[in-house]
Amino acid sequence: MTRTTTPPAGTVDFEPEFIAALKTLFEEKIVFNQALGLKVVSVRPEGVVGRIDMRPSLVGHYAYNRIHGGVVSAGLDAMAGLAIMAAIGARHMDETPAQRMLRFSKLGTIDLRVDYLRPAIGEFFELRAEVLRLGSRVASTRMEFFGADGQLLSTGAGAYIVS
Repeated sequence: MTRTTTPPAGTVDFEPEFIAALKTLFEEKIVFNQALGLKVVSVRPEGVVGRIDMRPSLVGHYAYNRIHGGVVSAGLDAMAGLAIMAAIGARHMDETPAQRMLRFSKLGTIDLRVDYLRPAIGEFFELRAEVLRLGSRVASTRMEFFGADGQLLSTGAGAYIVS
């Protein structure tokens, strides 16, 4: 049995068309990500970065203009999915970008844990995610949610079905 392993971080450079396809899928085709205002900042095999700009429709506590906890958890969940897509894409660099994009159809959340460390108040937020383990059936991830000042506001961990 042949086993495919994930290349070491930093050894894979994605083609511009693969990154563009991931951004289109993530920012346009997943309509809920549009509702969150979630934008892709960077996509690397070792991790992804996104951004959410604060706006009135995301307020969870009106007195403090604090972002809703559901926005935080949904954003972290989405970023974990993107990190898994990047890791799967890096694992299959022998395929065309279009072939790699077809591998994401069965990706889904199994388990998600979010720890809210500090109130999320600010003009924008940065979200980061990385894959801790990518198996043939399940992936494990770690996520972080930062304020505009770089302060860590929330963390997350998740398990995802990949096949």
